[in-house]
Formats: sequence, C-alpha cells, structure tokens
Amino acid sequence: MTDEQEAIERKVLDAVERVSPDHDVVRIDPQYAATAEFCAKYGYSEEESVNCIVVIGKSDPPVYAACLVQATRRLDVNGTIRRKLGTRKASFAPAETTVELTGMLPDGVTPFGLPADLPIWIDAPVASLPRVIVGGGSRSLKLYVPPAALTGLPGGELVEGLSKDPA
Repeated sequence: MTDEQEAIERKVLDAVERVSPDHDVVRIDPQYAATAEFCAKYGYSEEESVNCIVVIGKSDPPVYAACLVQATRRLDVNGTIRRKLGTRKASFAPAETTVELTGMLPDGVTPFGLPADLPIWIDAPVASLPRVIVGGGSRSLKLYVPPAALTGLPGGELVEGLSKDPA
C-alpha cells in the first residue's frame, strides 16, 4: 500500500470513528473492490451494498454532490439529482474528477472523509436497512455501518426519490 493510500484510509477511519463507533472494518483483496465482485466474493448482498457516486451539475462553475444508493437501485440523475443540483444537465462525474475531488480511488469512494463542502445525499431506502457496506477510500477497505452513521455525517441529507428501482 502506498503512503497516499494509507493517508486516505486513515482519514476515512478517523471520520467514521467520529460519527459511529459502531462500525466494522472489512479488509479486502483490491481485485474484488467493484460491487458485484465484492458481494460475490465476501458474501454481502447487493441490497446492503451502498455505492457512493459523485455527480456533477453542468453549470459554470460546475456543482457536485456525493450520492449514496443501494447497488440494486439506479440514481435518478436526470430528475431528482438534476433538480437538487439546480442545473439543466447532470451526469456521473468522470473518474478523474471523482479522484481529484475526493482523493479516493474508484470502487472505494466513501461518504466518510469527503470534503466539507461536498453535499452527501442519501437515498431514503438506505435508512431502512439494519446495516450497510460502503467503500473505505481505497480498493482494499470497506466499512460495515448502521445507516445512522451516514445520516449523521456533516452535510448528510436523506433524500426521497434519489433513485429508481431498475425493474
């Protein structure tokens, strides 16, 4: 692990500890960091797996938010998210932009340790789960937390209609 990855993980672990002492640290093989591969390898369900996805509102200057959604659902980028961002167009932020904004690696982005000025929008169904698994800032770490740890984050907001059922 590089010094940079260690620093990111330390920042994330400090942030989760501040909001929720009730969490589990799950060390993983980085080749299984992507959601589907992680769930298959480590036995977590996609329903309890919550992805942290950075979105961009296309304006001048652009606006960003981190969105938390279950792996079984799809973000409503062109509806709820676009309206909340206050822009005419919105999309997923490019990977390089996500890394630049968060300092975190793809498949490891987490709501813990994000910049203070980045809103964190949590899809309402997430709050009804007993526990959720989220990224840990690197591809080698995941965090298993109660949903209250997410809603207790500075900038964390529960949002109705943030996602749609893909069915």
